[in-house]
Amino acid sequence: MHRVLLPFEFFEPTTIKEVVNLVDGDKVRVLAGGVDLVLKMRRREIVPEKVVSLQKVPGLDYVEGNGSAGLKFGALATLRQIEQSEVVMQNYALLREAISKIVSVQTKTMGTAIGNLCVATPASDIAPPLYAMGAKVKIMGADSEREIPIEEFFVDVGKTAIGPHEIVTEIVVPSLPSGSGSAFMKLSKTAEDIAKVNAAVLVTLADGKCEDARIAVGSVAPTPVRATKAEEAIKGQEMNEKSIKEASALAAEAATPISDVRSTAEYRKEMVRILVKDALQKAAERAQV
Repeated sequence: MHRVLLPFEFFEPTTIKEVVNLVDGDKVRVLAGGVDLVLKMRRREIVPEKVVSLQKVPGLDYVEGNGSAGLKFGALATLRQIEQSEVVMQNYALLREAISKIVSVQTKTMGTAIGNLCVATPASDIAPPLYAMGAKVKIMGADSEREIPIEEFFVDVGKTAIGPHEIVTEIVVPSLPSGSGSAFMKLSKTAEDIAKVNAAVLVTLADGKCEDARIAVGSVAPTPVRATKAEEAIKGQEMNEKSIKEASALAAEAATPISDVRSTAEYRKEMVRILVKDALQKAAERAQV
């Protein structure tokens, strides 16, 4: 690994407007926590002409909300900050459970959740829970602001819907319905390693049946994936062994994994089935508590 960074211009603006006026596609990189960016700059995987830091822009490190008003967090909110937030602990157990699978406290203390998403790795542990909870992404441009569903944010490996003169300022998560339960599952070589496969499930039960289900899996396609056929199959059904088995098999069909140094495609596909099955069972149990 290269230890010395190649020369670049460094900017520390104090407003969002200044930031968006400076950003310009791959020529300019935005620095939040820097966990991924600095490593890739050292490896020469990213060689930007300019780096724009968000650290001196006030008001971006918030985690706000409650059970009825939903949750929102800004571009400088760290993973550790979100994990330890009262509103997240009380109302968004799925997100907290996913962050807890990132074992490095240093990474969580430095790294931001939005930075994690902007890296656009399909192995993100943050993205599947946000898919399952119906999160939206706020994107700020020089003259406009837009909000898109998180499913539209990821385009390909390492690519997002952010334009050349835009940055992500906020993630918005709606309130979760009563009677809901959730679970996050992750398979990796070691606790410190990134996911071979991960899965996030959110189910809502009413009168003993599944009223709604959202299932998202990661590290099995170029982007995180919603297993919509599996969701539809289990809606209206009692969450028993038969319905969960059928839904988890359909979830595996939604996966289009590759073989790489960490796992084979066949193994990943089978583990989607197993992780989704276990997550559905656990989510159903939690919904009844």
